[in-house]
Amino acid sequence: MYAPRLEGNRTEAWGRRPHKVGRDIARQWVLQERNGHRQAVGAPNQIPEIRKRFFSTTPGQASGVKLRPCEKYSLIRGLNDDVAVLCELAGVSRSGYYRWLRSAGEPERDYEDYLRVKEVFDRGKGRYGWRSIKMRLPEMNHKKIQRIMRKYGLIATARKRNPYKAIMKKRMEHRVFPNVLDRAFDQRVPFTVFCTDITYIPFQNHHVYLSVVKDIASGEVVAWNLSGGLEEALVLDTMKNMPRAREGAMIHSDQGFHYTNPQYIAAVEELGLVQSMSGKGNCIDNAPIESFFGHMKDELDYRSCASLEELRSRIEEYMRYYNCERKQWNRNKMSPVQYREHLLTRSSVGVGLQSVR
Repeated sequence: MYAPRLEGNRTEAWGRRPHKVGRDIARQWVLQERNGHRQAVGAPNQIPEIRKRFFSTTPGQASGVKLRPCEKYSLIRGLNDDVAVLCELAGVSRSGYYRWLRSAGEPERDYEDYLRVKEVFDRGKGRYGWRSIKMRLPEMNHKKIQRIMRKYGLIATARKRNPYKAIMKKRMEHRVFPNVLDRAFDQRVPFTVFCTDITYIPFQNHHVYLSVVKDIASGEVVAWNLSGGLEEALVLDTMKNMPRAREGAMIHSDQGFHYTNPQYIAAVEELGLVQSMSGKGNCIDNAPIESFFGHMKDELDYRSCASLEELRSRIEEYMRYYNCERKQWNRNKMSPVQYREHLLTRSSVGVGLQSVR
């Protein structure tokens, strides 16, 4: 059941809970529907419509608030009209209403807790949420605080989002590029579309980071770099190892801060590449590089490395194996380097490039 909202002042706090109900409007509904309701008793096809009109919306309102039984009892008492009619309209029993009425003047069981929560809430000038109140009332269960705040309408004032901050962020040097690739992974011309990303590798109780650039057409890893930190140099040094690409070639990445950095953008432009980015938080838009990282971590024995140099050496050996020896079913059972030469021969686009290791 739903009750109409009231624009303006609140009514009295029935059951010690502020409740916004338009009494005059509700009484008008009762008067209009009393005859129809009495005629509709025993006619199930008419009663639901009466209930809907009385408890859902009022003129000028698009939606209502849901009522619990005790709130319906408060509304019935406040209207001071025919209890039988109102109980039927509200979908509650008269016995339940009279049982509630006998204890309606008593404070609710959680009223003392409400006063404590309200004191802290007021001390925070209406800005405290349940977490802030919990920190000031550590002995009270956080679920009880949440329930009391919902029950008594203690709604914290949320700080509004500053639109100018978002505008300024857009004007900052870090830039996001559209998803030009748009999951067009079925490429047939090598050195035309690249994808890049960074992954972490567990190493001696911490992580090292691997940056990789992969040719989507051939599947060949054309550049990579390993570093103990996530500085911008990780991707910049990777770009320095990039081979010369065809004119108008594209490189695709996610929206990580490395790839929105103006230094990276300048490096991409210097190589004559078009920059493309995945949708925010959508790793499937960069599936080829994610797939490579998954296979590499399954096949590379990196956990037994005793030093960073040993790990770098094993990664270098794996890259050579992946590019030159690891045959792939969906690439005509060829290794990426063999498939690259196959594509270049078939398309007669040979650009005479060597794989970068």
